[in-house]
Amino acid sequence: MASWSEFAADEPRLADGIRLLMQQYGPGFGYLATVRADGGPRVHPVSPVITDEGLFCFVVDSPKRRDLERDGRYALHSFPPEESDDEAYVAGHARPVTDPARVARLAHSHRAAPQVDWQVFEFTVDVAMLARREAGVPGGAGEWHGRPAVQVWLDPRAAAAGTAVVPEARSGCVGSRAARSAA
Repeated sequence: MASWSEFAADEPRLADGIRLLMQQYGPGFGYLATVRADGGPRVHPVSPVITDEGLFCFVVDSPKRRDLERDGRYALHSFPPEESDDEAYVAGHARPVTDPARVARLAHSHRAAPQVDWQVFEFTVDVAMLARREAGVPGGAGEWHGRPAVQVWLDPRAAAAGTAVVPEARSGCVGSRAARSAA
């Protein structure tokens, strides 16, 4: 399970592309999928926080928080841009941040309300994907057909353990040494 920082160091351009889509409206905005107690999926809008230190989410007391506390598996998908069908996807495991100094630093820098019952989770990265459509070409921005250029990164440890789940196969390019060796 790679940290966001480890992933970004291995694939900086891919990480930057994902960060741009997740933060396209200012603060982070995306959809978080968690695993319900009965094993089914649950999807929630969230505001992920991406820093040089990692990928985080402040989660209030809610079904999604209980899902993450019980079964840390997650998938995070970007909110769709208005001008294209580009998409970013990250999946891995969430774990509570328990170091009080780190929690305080993140809360202060991201203006988390101290009176709210939230828990900070750090999201590790087992797989990261970025799909882009070029503007002005068939299947480009705003069109529903055509094949996007796809970059996928797999954490070598998750790929070796068989825990990295790659999104539905798409035509396009596969990026990173880890993805090529796992493919």
